[in-house]
Parts: sequence; structure tokens; C-alpha cells
Amino acid sequence: MSAIPSSPGAPSAGTPRTIGIVAFDGIEIIDLTGPMEVFALTNLYFQRTGLSTEPPYRFIVMAREAGWVTASCGLRIQADQAYTEVREPIDTLIVPGAPDVACVLADRDLMDWVRGMATQVRRLVSVCTGAFLLAETGLLDGRRATSHWAYCERLASDYPSVSVESDRIFIREGQIATSGGITSGIDLALALLEEDWGREAALMAARFMVVFLKRPGGQSQFSGYLSSEATQQPDLRKLQVWIMENPAEDLNLESLAARMAMSPRNFSRVFLAETGLTPAKFVEKARLDAARHYLASTDQRVETTAVVSGFGDAERMRRTFIRHLGINPQEYRARFGRPAEREAAPVVTSSYVADIKAAVNEFDTPSAVG
Repeated sequence: MSAIPSSPGAPSAGTPRTIGIVAFDGIEIIDLTGPMEVFALTNLYFQRTGLSTEPPYRFIVMAREAGWVTASCGLRIQADQAYTEVREPIDTLIVPGAPDVACVLADRDLMDWVRGMATQVRRLVSVCTGAFLLAETGLLDGRRATSHWAYCERLASDYPSVSVESDRIFIREGQIATSGGITSGIDLALALLEEDWGREAALMAARFMVVFLKRPGGQSQFSGYLSSEATQQPDLRKLQVWIMENPAEDLNLESLAARMAMSPRNFSRVFLAETGLTPAKFVEKARLDAARHYLASTDQRVETTAVVSGFGDAERMRRTFIRHLGINPQEYRARFGRPAEREAAPVVTSSYVADIKAAVNEFDTPSAVG
């Protein structure tokens, strides 16, 4: 049997690491179950391969009181213990999020408990808007952090001492890690699993869950269309809509200022104050969103997409995609585009099922880890 690697300072292979997960009413269910499933699959893997007589992880779901909490989707979760009653050492403490941030911040006693636990756990992790709880405790002060892309602006505004990076899948700073929106908790859990037991164990879990071991790109590749809004200037809102509807038009500063009957200098000042973006940045993002729409919903050539979305040429569009999304247009289409009609779904025959089982079973050997 090959040796099982573990991270420096971690418990020995024979001592299960305790994963503590906080639960509360309104929780986003995948924030809890996604990371938990990564570690649970590792337990199954170790059991089947005989790599350890003990499972590498055990779980405690904690709430204000032991018993039922209701997730945002209506599903009920049973908490094992009250968080104040947990006496055993916790290796990794996970704070999930919720679509309603008020649910995350509802329990002041929980914040105090998490603040105290930060010095006792090996790793403190937030998923999605769980970062708001860590920020409220002051544990993220002076640190880089992320959250769901739709909430990052609010996180940065509410907690100016936190350096918020909205395009990251997850950020690790010392013992504290924050992850982006919902399923990014799986990405972070896979990274923690790889840290504990090596790449092959993490790869096994990723393949079984049918996800990337290391997802390319950042959160912005999954976000929606432009969210900037000129709340005080109806005429400016109309201009933004016109820009997004006509990305291939001449959208230089002088042309846009003329449409608003302003001088270029005054137009730039007003636009930045109202939207938080310069006119050039807004135009670039509008063209990027148009290109994303064409790539995802049509079969037109990349060169054609570059023209109709206002980039002019494919190379300029490629550079913009790499800068903002971390992937090129071809990769974006492969990931989010509609499947070609000629690529029919496989027929689920007995031989097809056998092939899938064989692919999974290739990891059921002790040599796969270590």
C-alpha cells in the first residue's frame, strides 16, 4: 500500500479530520452540500481502496440549536448539534451563504462563536455570501476576499477594510479562504482535499462529481449582462441601452458625448460618476456581453461575431475575453454554446453503462493516491 500524503501540521492519516459546517434558516443548500460531498466522496474512496482503517473526514452540521433548519429552497436540514455545544476539535470550519444576506448576519452569537473559533481551527472557509459573516466579525480586515459576483460590490461597500476581488473562484490567505458563488464552494473544497491527500484523490472526486479539478477563468464568465445603472439620469440610462443594442456603432467618446449634447470632458465626468465606469470601459463591456450572447446562441464564425459585436477583428475580441474572463472566445463557446445538432446524446445501453463504470473503477486501486 502506497503512502498517503498529508499537509504539514495536519492530523495523521489515521485521525479523521472534523469538517464543521454551520447551518441556519435561509441557507443556500449547495453551499452546504457541495463541499460536504467532496469530502464524503473521499471517505468512500478510502473505504473502497483500503487506504485507511478510518475515514479521513467526519462531519458535524451545527446550528443555533440542534434540530431542523430550512434552506432557501424549502428543503429541511437537520443540525447535529448546537455550535456552542461542540467540544471536539474542528479541523475545517465552513460558513455557507444565503441568497438573502440578512439570513447570514441574523445570529450575532454565531458571529462571536466563529470569531473565537478562528484561532482554534486549521482552516476557516466561507462559501458565497458566507463571506459577509467573516467580514462582519473583522476576520477579513486587511485581507483579500471574494463572494458571489452579484454581491461583491455590496461586500466591498459594506466592508471597505476588505480587499474584494469579484472575479475569483476562491481566494486563500493563510488559514482563511473565501469562495465565490454557490458551486465555487466545490472548487475550494477540491483544493483543500488536494492539499490534504494529493492531486489524485482530488481528481477522483472531481471526476466523480463531473466538475473541473481546477476550473479555468473567473466568476465573470458566468455572470449576466451589464449591471451598471445610471440611477439619477434617465437620459443616461437610455444611452446605455442604446449602446448595448448597437455595439457595432461608432461608440467613441466624441460620438457619445454628442448624443448627450455634452462636451466630451463633461460627459466623461458625468458618466463615471453615475455608473462607476468610464464610457470606454462601459462600451468594452457592452461589446463583450454582445459577443458572449452571439457565441452562446448562434453558430456564426468567431470573426463574424467580432464584427457584429463591435470589436472589428477577432484578435481584439480575443484579447478582451482573456483580460475579462480568463478564456478565449472559442473556449467560451465550447463551455456555454448550444451543442451541435449532429452531436446526439449517447444511447444508454448496457455496454455504455459498463464503460462508465470501468472509467470510475480505474480509481479503485491503492496506487491512485500517494
